[in-house]
Amino acid sequence: MGFFDKFKKLFASNPDAGIPIIDLNKRFELIGRTGQGSMSKVWRARDRETGRTVCVKVLDREKTIKFEARFFGLKKPSEGTICMLLKHENIVQTYEHGLTTEKEPYIMMELVDGVGFNFLIETKHKDLQGNRINYLKQYALGIEYMHKTGFLHRDICPRNVMVNKEGVVKIIDLGLAIPYKPEFCRPGNRTGTTMYLAPELIKRSTTDHRVDMFALGVTAFELFVGDFPWEKGNSQEVLRAIVNQAPRNARDLRPDLPDDVVKFLMKGIERDPNLRFQNPVEFRTALAQLAGES
Repeated sequence: MGFFDKFKKLFASNPDAGIPIIDLNKRFELIGRTGQGSMSKVWRARDRETGRTVCVKVLDREKTIKFEARFFGLKKPSEGTICMLLKHENIVQTYEHGLTTEKEPYIMMELVDGVGFNFLIETKHKDLQGNRINYLKQYALGIEYMHKTGFLHRDICPRNVMVNKEGVVKIIDLGLAIPYKPEFCRPGNRTGTTMYLAPELIKRSTTDHRVDMFALGVTAFELFVGDFPWEKGNSQEVLRAIVNQAPRNARDLRPDLPDDVVKFLMKGIERDPNLRFQNPVEFRTALAQLAGES
């Protein structure tokens, strides 16, 4: 029996003993798909037990097993377990998690009625005007809470955060989150979205919470500039550029940006982790000192 087969057997033995096992279609009225990730499908659904409309995320079993196999021998909690532990206004609320009768992990969450940062950026949406600082502050608060609770997000990017109709920012995807412990930050574990990977992560060095700060810095750059600090290309081209090339200056892409905003954005994407913002508190403090936004 190979390594993957052994892990698959371990996974099938239900390490999260005691969690619910449900018939997805009997428990929920699946109203419509609201999204799909590389490892999951997401539905808007009605919970037949409570009558409330919720968001149901169902993880692909095989892909989940392969991802969890990266942490073989470590006590890594499942995505659902991590979601249940995090209770913060700027993180989507999770009501329940478990397994379907097909042994696929599911997570039932609040339905966020709003739009993603990625939509706001791509459409140059009017809601960005005058709100960038506020949105980033809230995003940083959610990340700060995660770090203090003992987790790294590892996939900070615009598609993983939404703004609801009340203007509240919600982190919506914790699929790559890990415990903030040395054994999970050791060299070799490269996960995340290409454009937001910190250089130390790309180089498979030992990492810490500052990989989330780099990704937050790239997100801030996009919100203000409408483009990436490095030119788009295939994955390998982008990874090489992040490690070897200085980022494009925000001033060159948006000449109208105030000087303090440009300085803030460039600090957020420093390739040397010792030179970028060290934590969400420092990031938020710098945000509060900005004179304004264009």
